Amino acid sequence: MTSQNTAVATHSHAAPAGVDRNLPRLGQGFVWQDLSVGQRFRTFRRTVTETDLVSFIGVTGMLEAIFIEDGYEGGAMAGRPVPGALTYALIEGFILQTMIQGTGLAMLELHQKILAPVLVGDTIEAVVEVTEIRPTSKSGRAVVTSRIDVFNHQGVMVMTYTATRLLAGRK
Repeated sequence: MTSQNTAVATHSHAAPAGVDRNLPRLGQGFVWQDLSVGQRFRTFRRTVTETDLVSFIGVTGMLEAIFIEDGYEGGAMAGRPVPGALTYALIEGFILQTMIQGTGLAMLELHQKILAPVLVGDTIEAVVEVTEIRPTSKSGRAVVTSRIDVFNHQGVMVMTYTATRLLAGRK
């Protein structure tokens, strides 16, 4: 055996000492000081799939006939409707992954209205508008309220909700 074959590689899983912890982190959400009332954002778009529906109702136990039976005769509409909670969860996923990743501390309040159905195959996206920012006295945090309007691929507003969250500030 050569020394090349018998060499043992050593790998450290700890961050190298040379990593500058002050560099901006990719994917880091906004601290509340980076937001302003009236500021608006648009999320990515996402098509709701049959797999999304089946996985969601299986995990949550929302085994309502209109969600589990294709063409349910007692349904109020044609197509495969999805629970409003699934639409909300998909949009919140976009918001969590982008706007408040690493800075969102708590959801404090939520008011939601379902305005139109979302069906399997619909593509949804949202517009987020910051409506209120109230700094707290503790640790530079703030209570931030946003209105989130969710639209389908035809431009129909299918849901609107107001979310009040506790966000971190700069340290």
